[in-house]
Amino acid sequence: MTRARWTVVAVVAACLLVAVVVGPLFHLGRIEGLAMAPTLGNQDRVIINRWAYAMSSPRRGDVVMLRYPRDQRKAFIKRIIAEGGDTLRVEDGRVFVNDQLLEDAYVAPDARSHENLGSQVIPARSYFVMGDRRNNSSDSRHWGLVQEDLIVGRVVVRIWPSVGTLK
Repeated sequence: MTRARWTVVAVVAACLLVAVVVGPLFHLGRIEGLAMAPTLGNQDRVIINRWAYAMSSPRRGDVVMLRYPRDQRKAFIKRIIAEGGDTLRVEDGRVFVNDQLLEDAYVAPDARSHENLGSQVIPARSYFVMGDRRNNSSDSRHWGLVQEDLIVGRVVVRIWPSVGTLK
């Protein structure tokens, strides 16, 4: 075999190896809409770690990709606000978890909402999720809690239009 053919074979083998090894571990996602602004913008591209929760559970503050509970063919990206065992309430748009005001500097002042939500205890293996643009997000306030098995993985980095980790 010629050197050129060996090069082509090596490149194809490397691509297949990456597809077999990296594919199951990571997923490339695209943000549609502004529900996670300013953290993530419309059409941003992100990498989701599918194995992030293989040895641990999602935690409060994680930005995750999840299957929409009402139509699991759709995927959403949201922030976990409360996890199993937490007590959550919302007063005039301010979120309290375990009677402590949630520090949410990632929410822009003009993106705050003003709704109220009575106190609720989050069941085990369930999560309350919200978008960072609270006044323009379809999330747990509208369609309820997310079960752990609907969480695809943790968003680890934005790769386009600029590279950066998430707040």
